[in-house]
Amino acid sequence: MIKRLDKLLIDLPKPEHPDANAAAAVQELLGGKFGEMSTLNNYMYQSFNFRNKKKLKPFYDLVASITAEEFGHVELVSHTINNMIEGTTFPADPDMQPMQNAKDKRNTYHFIDTAQTSRPMDSMGAPWKGEHVFNSGNLILDLLHNFFLECGARTHKMRVYEMTENPVAREMIGYLLVRGGVHVVAYAKALEIATGVDMTKMVPIPNLENKAFDYARKYEDQGVHRKLYTFSDTDYQDIDKIWKGTHPSDGKPVEVIRGAPQGAPIPDYPEIEEEFAPGISHEDFMEIAKRLQRSAGI
Repeated sequence: MIKRLDKLLIDLPKPEHPDANAAAAVQELLGGKFGEMSTLNNYMYQSFNFRNKKKLKPFYDLVASITAEEFGHVELVSHTINNMIEGTTFPADPDMQPMQNAKDKRNTYHFIDTAQTSRPMDSMGAPWKGEHVFNSGNLILDLLHNFFLECGARTHKMRVYEMTENPVAREMIGYLLVRGGVHVVAYAKALEIATGVDMTKMVPIPNLENKAFDYARKYEDQGVHRKLYTFSDTDYQDIDKIWKGTHPSDGKPVEVIRGAPQGAPIPDYPEIEEEFAPGISHEDFMEIAKRLQRSAGI
């Protein structure tokens, strides 16, 4: 079970101008092979299918708690895409071509299929695939795969960061570079405990510290890279048997935090008349409000 909070992991800035083409690139970080849909579903199915949970509880707790965080990452990237697209078209009579600006964008799915919002697809519009999930049942192999997956995800984030100066995209990527780095180190520490091999000597991959990115540096200054959350008030507490010692990048102690980050408000998106979304007029809303009052006995 997942306890859902109506918050985003961080506050996203409001862009001054739409940037639908950059949003198409950011889609790779959502529905690409190394996107957040892949990290979420890889860890989710590994946690569902985990064997010998009692005997290997710290490893199960680690994968399960990171699963919960990945749900928040999917949510964060999706809202980033939504914010980047908003404002591309304009309300007008249908014969005035109010969506004329959409036809020249890289990803017309954003305008035809989803009313200018995110979709579980990669940067070229290909749908995310369940075959991206790797769950061998072998703990060492799965942990090694997760380490590789996080390094691949980090690489793609760095490349998309270099593709756009959009402040929404960079804010999101800066944060996820830091949080994804936590997962890289967490899986490295898990592999060291399980095998004796110090995988932390391999990081960072690529060989570029997060502090090289302006939008990531502030999160490292806040110590976000040293915190691992349980995303539960009572469960998954044994991650402290793995997430312990010091962080390889700065030598400072790492910390397990019970629960979730404080979070930030979820954006509320205005209607898009030219997309017929949400398609509820003021009169419709007033009638809906009356029905809700009647059903509540008010």
